[in-house]
Amino acid sequence: MAARRVVVLYGGFSAEREVSLVSGRACADALRGKGHDVVLIDPANGVKELVAALDPARDVVFNALHGRPGEDGSVQGLLDLLRVPYTHSGLLASAVAMNKALARDIFSRAGLRCATGKLCTRDDFRTGHPLPVPYVIKPVAEGSSKGVRIVTAGDNLIASDEDWAYGDHVLVERFIEGRELTVAVLDGKALAVTELRTAEGFYDYANKYTEGRTQHLVPAPVPAEITEQALRWAEIAHEALGCRSLSRSDFRYDDRPDAGADGGLYILETNTQPGMTPLSLAPEQATHVGISFADLVDRLVKTAQYG
Repeated sequence: MAARRVVVLYGGFSAEREVSLVSGRACADALRGKGHDVVLIDPANGVKELVAALDPARDVVFNALHGRPGEDGSVQGLLDLLRVPYTHSGLLASAVAMNKALARDIFSRAGLRCATGKLCTRDDFRTGHPLPVPYVIKPVAEGSSKGVRIVTAGDNLIASDEDWAYGDHVLVERFIEGRELTVAVLDGKALAVTELRTAEGFYDYANKYTEGRTQHLVPAPVPAEITEQALRWAEIAHEALGCRSLSRSDFRYDDRPDAGADGGLYILETNTQPGMTPLSLAPEQATHVGISFADLVDRLVKTAQYG
């Protein structure tokens, strides 16, 4: 490994480009501090330039891309063909986890509870709300909560490209009251539970990436049985999707005293390319259990593989 060059892929051309640029720079700095020969490559100019820049005989790729095509299996498939080892999950796990509708089905088959929901088309909204309000609409294959909205009584329904820029399909789920929890899994082992408390609204893109708008409480101040359940479910989701290396699963915990059968834990999604700055959620949990940011990124490189 000491003789290899680490190529950090970052940026790209997805809606999460700016987040990826921050992640990539932070990882590159940490890897250089660990003595690695590091080069940053932004594949925004296309596949031809990326392939030309890679040397399968000596390179290992640190994938710091977020969103498509770095998170949906596309880049993973390319690196598999080139036989270049890379960090995080492989082609199949990446593609399935990115497709929230498919991931929901796998979670349910693995015994994890998801919010009531269904896959709709934009035409399904022409006759009214597809679920009782309030409900959540999500793009089928975007990350960082891009496009996620809570629909309440009186809200406009999806009618045009201006209302919905994420294709013809819409994932619709019952809105779960309660608290936001997240759990990172490293090499199959859950690290910790973090509660995310926003100053206003839910944990959307703005609250994720605007400094000071969200508190990260680790360990989460929830009952011990909920902590154990969230840790266990994150490991089950990681395994059921076929993830490797690092993933992060997000949950809602409805702790209302009068919630009845609706109360308890729900899994929302699993992210195979979690944010990778020192202040991001997965590195923050790693630090909590004694793994520094530099040690974490170094470990991801040393366990990189293809196929």
